Amino acid sequence: MVHRPAGSDVGSDGAPGPTDADAPAPSSARRFLVLSSRAALLYVASRAGMLLVATATASDTHQPVVKALTPWDSFWYLAIAQGGYVRHIPPGSGNPAQSDLGFFPLVPLLTRATHLVTGFDWSVSGLVTTALLGLGAAVAVWWMLHDVFGRSGADRGTALVLFSPGALVLSLVYTEAATILLVACTLMALRRSRWVLAGLCATVATTADPVATAVVVPCVVAAWVAVRRHGEWRALAAPLLAPLGVVAFFGYLWAHTGSPLEYFRAQRAGWQGGTYFGGIPGSFAHLFGHWFADPDYAVKAVSAVVAVALLVVFFRARPPATWVGYVVAVLAFGALSPVIGVTPRLVLRGFPLLGVVGARLPPLWFEAVLGLSALCMATLGAMAMGGPLWTP
Repeated sequence: MVHRPAGSDVGSDGAPGPTDADAPAPSSARRFLVLSSRAALLYVASRAGMLLVATATASDTHQPVVKALTPWDSFWYLAIAQGGYVRHIPPGSGNPAQSDLGFFPLVPLLTRATHLVTGFDWSVSGLVTTALLGLGAAVAVWWMLHDVFGRSGADRGTALVLFSPGALVLSLVYTEAATILLVACTLMALRRSRWVLAGLCATVATTADPVATAVVVPCVVAAWVAVRRHGEWRALAAPLLAPLGVVAFFGYLWAHTGSPLEYFRAQRAGWQGGTYFGGIPGSFAHLFGHWFADPDYAVKAVSAVVAVALLVVFFRARPPATWVGYVVAVLAFGALSPVIGVTPRLVLRGFPLLGVVGARLPPLWFEAVLGLSALCMATLGAMAMGGPLWTP
């Protein structure tokens, strides 16, 4: 066992420790609840805003609010929760070939558990599940940022995550809330050298969403630092455990469908047709050819530009190496995609990027960015809930 000097202000990932005087002592249950309430209030405020958007959109489109809150991919997650996975991909390509085999299992499993416990219908069970996961994610992000930036930095960073344009999906039956919660817990456990806990959190994270498998990268980074600097071989538990969730899911698909690669085949058939690494250039080509006639491509192109600006502030802040590894891996998923590119959802899943920028921006800049971000979240939310103009 490796012993570090008492009072050391350097985390296991080589980053400096908390900067506020309120950070050093272990939290009592009361202190934890009091400080966590700051994140909870931010979460409630952000979701209340999206509920107003959903209510207005539902009224305008003459549909129930619950239906407005369960568009697009919500259908697939609810279908898996209710009936499980199909065994075969439909013939053809594009929309006719879409199937639930192209989606990960964690949110459907949790939705099914909520349904069994509460007796709510499937849509409400999915929304309750997402709401609880989102609350947990907000608290986890706040404490993760608090470790490095202190209380005020955690407030600002968490606010920017929760009011980012992509955060509209925290109000839908989507996977981002689960991803953020589990990845934030993983990053905090890595910082505290809780290797097995970090690996287990990462294991569950990799069953939530394909992009969540980026959490394997910070586990590798933290283990490499721990072994190289401190000879702490136990750190290898984190990267060894991290991918087991996605491996188990692919093993299930193998037994269920006859192929361990059925997820990839489903994605290629239904959504991801085209040349790899084509998503980002394709977005700009479509934007320059048609300008803002197609909001879907315009949003992706603008998101890519915004992501570059965020990265400049992010790297200047010198965040922990584990956070850098995770953010870079998430953005690499967008670069690899034949279609998706960089979207508000992808930026949200790379939440340390938003959290660090929020914590480091000067007050006036932060207020302006937060206000613009919240406005974009509401606008994109209305578009996603109200019609086919834009797909989250």
